[in-house]
Amino acid sequence: MPFFILGINHNTAPVDIRERIVFDETVLPDALNESGSLPGVNENVIVSTCNRTEIVCDLDIEAETGLVEWLHNFHGMDDRLAECLFQARDEAAARHLFRVACGLDSVILGEPQITGQLKDAFRHAQGHGRAGPRLTRLFQHAFSVAKKVRTDTTIGSSPVSVAYAAVSLARQIFSRFDKHTALLVGAGETIELVARHLHGHGIGRLFIANRSLPRARALAAEFGGFALPLSELPGTLPEADIIISSTASPDPLITAADMKRALELRKRKPIFACDIAVPRDIEPEVANFEDVYLYTVDDLQGVINDGLQSRKAAADEAERIIEFELERFRNAERVLDAVPIIKSIRGRGEDLKQEVLEQAMRRLANSGDPEAALRFLASTLMNKMLHKPSERLRQAGEESDEAIMLSARELFGLNDDKKNRS
Repeated sequence: MPFFILGINHNTAPVDIRERIVFDETVLPDALNESGSLPGVNENVIVSTCNRTEIVCDLDIEAETGLVEWLHNFHGMDDRLAECLFQARDEAAARHLFRVACGLDSVILGEPQITGQLKDAFRHAQGHGRAGPRLTRLFQHAFSVAKKVRTDTTIGSSPVSVAYAAVSLARQIFSRFDKHTALLVGAGETIELVARHLHGHGIGRLFIANRSLPRARALAAEFGGFALPLSELPGTLPEADIIISSTASPDPLITAADMKRALELRKRKPIFACDIAVPRDIEPEVANFEDVYLYTVDDLQGVINDGLQSRKAAADEAERIIEFELERFRNAERVLDAVPIIKSIRGRGEDLKQEVLEQAMRRLANSGDPEAALRFLASTLMNKMLHKPSERLRQAGEESDEAIMLSARELFGLNDDKKNRS
């Protein structure tokens, strides 16, 4: 397996290094072509995310140094990069890619987004003619392993982020989201993730309230929701079945009085409220209302810890699946490595067959004796086919080369003959 991976990730490099060697969409085509045109680089895929930049290659071993130099030069990096680079070869490279695809090498154990990012990187390389048959087999097997891990383990079923945990708790209150309304307060990264999870679960309506209305509008537009300023929060609360808040406000944005009025207008229909903010966005007294299920970030931590423990247990099973699939891939590659030899043997056999057949046909034409021609054909063809192997075996005998002689017995099935006679 002439595979090679060169790069950095969150395990080997701090963010100030990672952010300086990102290959964004504007430079990725040039980077693929330049690195792919280096002597000895046969195929290449560049994976570039916020947590990793890795070049996956099929290359000749002497090309490794040139690829490292190219990466330095392309980004104009200093010597700090060299300290952060990692390299993986052959089987170790395949194992690394499989683990990445399964989310076992991610900041959040088992996160599924990386599989999609790998697929995007592979498709991009295909579009530029850089992913040939070897990397296609490698990446397709990686995607297959990732699917098997997702199907056969629980690595992706437990919440391990605040956003995911908040939505998971909401699902314990409302089994279906399609007939419910969610109100999100804030428009930062956490709320964006919450919106993404809610949208993925088919939320009926989505409101996003934020101090910056343009930011709220941009986020709401992405998920088919509605934007509103913070001043409209009290009037919107009665419509919300799910409230999730995460802002940097120093004072509560949702008071107990606001919630009390909302419950009266809702005729006591329950509300799930999750306050992720520190300091809190929802007054603590709201927890005293019978029809409000209020959770704070501390409550979520227990869900997250349980999720991490569950994922760690599932990761052990995922590692076993990866090792099994790695062996399957390794065996498949070995078979493919033998294909050129098999073709050469068959090609040589075909040439010898044609040569001896023409000689036998001339003998038959001259003598008219079919039996003699057939005997000549069989004897000559056998001698020509076995001449080179016999010559090499005599040499092996003279040199006491046991490996060659044992291989010959295995190759020609002589061990089976010995077993049958005994």
